[in-house]
Amino acid sequence: MALQITDANAKEIIASGKPVVIDFWATWCGPCVAMAPLIDQLAEEYADQVVIGKYNVDEEGDLSSEYRIMSLPTILFFKNGEKTAIRLAGSQQRATLEAKIKELIEL
Repeated sequence: MALQITDANAKEIIASGKPVVIDFWATWCGPCVAMAPLIDQLAEEYADQVVIGKYNVDEEGDLSSEYRIMSLPTILFFKNGEKTAIRLAGSQQRATLEAKIKELIEL
């Protein structure tokens, strides 16, 4: 299951040193809800290598404002406490997400 990321814990998780993947989503976003099981599966499969979490933009706001999230779902990738250039917007296939996670690990 994906970790719940909030404004209160986001900075600590990003700074942890582990690669981090954050899915910015909302309950009213159809593609976000459709991707939720896939995000949870990947969180379990890559738990030993990457922190994968979900950030609800309706319940939180600071992180989505800081990273200028304009469309949902948007997935950001962090490594060594910094945002990387890897960014996905819109509904994604499993193969695409896995490729980006592997790219993040190899950075």
